[in-house]
Amino acid sequence: MKIRFPMRRLLLAALAASSLGAFPMGAQAHRSWLLPSATVLSGNEPWVTVDAAVSNDLFYFEHFPLQLDGLNIMAPDGSQLTAENSSRGRYRSTFDFRMTQEGTYRVAVSGEGMFASWREGGQQKRWRGAREAFAREVPQNAEQLRVTMSVRRVEFFATRGAPSQRVLQPLNEGLEMVPVTHPNDLVASEPARFRLLLDGRPAAGVEVEVVPGGNRYRDSLNDAKVKTGDDGVFEVTWRGPGMYWIGASVRDTNSGIPNVGRNASYAATLEVMP
Repeated sequence: MKIRFPMRRLLLAALAASSLGAFPMGAQAHRSWLLPSATVLSGNEPWVTVDAAVSNDLFYFEHFPLQLDGLNIMAPDGSQLTAENSSRGRYRSTFDFRMTQEGTYRVAVSGEGMFASWREGGQQKRWRGAREAFAREVPQNAEQLRVTMSVRRVEFFATRGAPSQRVLQPLNEGLEMVPVTHPNDLVASEPARFRLLLDGRPAAGVEVEVVPGGNRYRDSLNDAKVKTGDDGVFEVTWRGPGMYWIGASVRDTNSGIPNVGRNASYAATLEVMP
């Protein structure tokens, strides 16, 4: 019996192999995501279980767990919740939280990191780490020094009972999405609108990728790309129900450190109902 592997799998495997040593958020074909067990719930203090990973195929564990150092769970009244039952495995991280209040919750992993490359003694050198260690560990006058700061935000929204608005307010930090259509009121074949902000200002002309989950079981990604308008707004019409990943990134020089570029990225998981 002859076993045949789709060409897409081979290409993705090659990309994964070539990306070792790079930041997961910046790796071609790798997407960071949070996958909740549900986003629309009811009942008396329901629980949500969340998987967190970085992978080629959406919502499938085959690359790295997403680190939860920057995890933030915002309750409908703006207070912060503590994750329960957190764990980190070879391919994914997991945690739970209980919805003790009615309304909409915002769950995010955010943070920043720095990556540098240079030549030393004819050899290519690479470094990654925190802002605090950069000046101490990277030679500032190194040959062909290139430095990038990666600022990321990965999130989802979940609602118990009636949707609320408080957690949807902008944070004015990095690249973020402010829903115009409530993120837990998404229906297949109906348009939804969102606004991208960069440091609190409309992010105009930014390409947003929209990918339905389950691409492991398709021959094509079935992604769509839309661009934000001058007001940062973009619109998506969902092709069908299910979990979707949306993502965008912006490169600029607003890192706050001389001669250091910034890559601000955003990703969200949204559940679309029939």
